[in-house]
Amino acid sequence: MKLVLDASFFFTEIPVEGAAWTTPSVVGELGDLHAKCRFAALAATGLRVREPRGEDLARVREAALLTGDAGVLSATDQDILALALELEAVLVTDDFAIQNVAHRLGITTRSIRQRPARAIKWRYRCSGCGRYWREPGDCPVCGAPIKRKLK
Repeated sequence: MKLVLDASFFFTEIPVEGAAWTTPSVVGELGDLHAKCRFAALAATGLRVREPRGEDLARVREAALLTGDAGVLSATDQDILALALELEAVLVTDDFAIQNVAHRLGITTRSIRQRPARAIKWRYRCSGCGRYWREPGDCPVCGAPIKRKLK
């Protein structure tokens, strides 16, 4: 089984079952000494690090817009989603937004410590005028904050 590992995996002692990949951006997030040592140990036993393809990143961004998670996904989150999409791998993460976009893309996910997320769709609604938008921020019509709401 192919696995793509999120940064949260490196803070655990869970064994890797199969071939595993991660991205350079995940490696860059590992600030804790324990996580760095865990990464080094897994890299010595076959963990691969690679960048995702651009076309897969574009598909991830589009899916994130459709689920309403675009405003909360970091570049690292998008990278691991794109890599899992490219490799047709199981994505190991506890992040609910990542799991939600993964479900939209047909990527199988596995939780590390938490229960798996159910697929949900978010909408962004202006707290002032009530209009709906595709991303959070300030409303271009009235200037009030745009809030994320469960659809």
